[in-house]
Amino acid sequence: MSSRGLRPESSACIEVFRHPIPPHARLICMARVISPLILLSAILACSTVAASAPAPPARAQNSGSPHAHDFVIFATIFTTQGFALPGARARVRRADEQKFRWEALSDHQGELGIRVKQGAEYELTVEARGFKPQTRKVDARDGNREDLTLQMEPLAGGKP
Repeated sequence: MSSRGLRPESSACIEVFRHPIPPHARLICMARVISPLILLSAILACSTVAASAPAPPARAQNSGSPHAHDFVIFATIFTTQGFALPGARARVRRADEQKFRWEALSDHQGELGIRVKQGAEYELTVEARGFKPQTRKVDARDGNREDLTLQMEPLAGGKP
């Protein structure tokens, strides 16, 4: 014990307060003196006050957003061995049209996403070098997303 009746580490901490130190260092020093439970309750009280602040007014859904009526076709493309297939080309067209309107390439994880308008039926065609092309129908009249998993088969006699 020191001459003041305090433990040595406590007096060292009090001594630190006499010198200008950054506020975060003061909190660390105070944590040794003040009960951690009291410190925790002070931190929680501050976060509760911040959380109870009024939130900014929420925008009405579908109001003014250019993507309010979009539908996302998300596909993951694999080989027959279960490996991701990067660089696969996916094209999408409306079921009643001949021309493809949307196109995407799969990333290094074999994933891709294409945003189309809701309320129609679409046809997704996936092609990759050394693999048979695959076509899938997508109904975009209900919901806002379709998740597809495609397993590409290698061409006969070809090397994938």
